[in-house]
Amino acid sequence: MKTTVYFSNNQKDKKITPELKKLVKSAIASTLKAESFDYDAEVSVSFVDNDEIHALNRDYRGVDRPTDVLSFPMLDGDDMTGDTDIYKGSVVLGDIIISVPKAMEQAREFGHSDEREICFLAVHSTLHLLGYDHVTSDEDEKHMISRQEEVLSSMGLKRGE
Repeated sequence: MKTTVYFSNNQKDKKITPELKKLVKSAIASTLKAESFDYDAEVSVSFVDNDEIHALNRDYRGVDRPTDVLSFPMLDGDDMTGDTDIYKGSVVLGDIIISVPKAMEQAREFGHSDEREICFLAVHSTLHLLGYDHVTSDEDEKHMISRQEEVLSSMGLKRGE
């Protein structure tokens, strides 16, 4: 399984290094593997500031405040093949939008690194791209929490580190 991640950086709060991009890509790929997603996949990750994520959250979710991460899945229901790029044969899973300042704030709050928090948000959002919905399903929420910690621990990114 090949995972392709396209990055964009629309914020100035933190330098997005090649190492951080590699870590985020690994978090996404590890999540797909943990979920037995057996297709080549494409994901877009955008690093934004609080103003941009606030506008997106307001416009797409009707919530008038910044949030830490937004997911825009391309999969529809139980269809795990989504939009397949016929030239590459990969599944376009969707977009992940991460508020870097919010991630940095949460990292301080939880006592771990910015990198760990950004990877947590990438894992969380990837699960949403795969159809998880912790807002309406307690079962999904419990499974998401478990999966998130499993993936991050497997990467050596434990809580508080």
